[in-house]
Amino acid sequence: VQLQASGGGLVQPGGSLRLSCAASGNIFGVNKLGWYRQAPGKQREWVAGITRNIASANYADSVKGRFTVSRDNAKNTVFLQMNSLKPEDTAVYYCNADITLAEDYRSLEVWGQGTLVTVSS
Repeated sequence: VQLQASGGGLVQPGGSLRLSCAASGNIFGVNKLGWYRQAPGKQREWVAGITRNIASANYADSVKGRFTVSRDNAKNTVFLQMNSLKPEDTAVYYCNADITLAEDYRSLEVWGQGTLVTVSS
């Protein structure tokens, strides 16, 4: 079971990027999905999360109103639409998932490999 993140890159301040993260493997279900980020020299911080039934999406205050988290349950994929990007959004972004394994229905927390977002002119 793994998470594969993509969509990072270099963008100017005020620009937009869309990150994707797909879960693959012997999966029964993907429960909570979230995004974290780690800026150079700083600790990893939570950015956004979304529940399986999409009834609840939550955001860190620093990104509220600019970022939108969504998911496609059929594809076990989570997205992070990032608008009005600021230089302080520069970080490696990681996806995180609570996954139920098909083989024994255990819950497993899985991290993606990270994708770099650089906001700079």
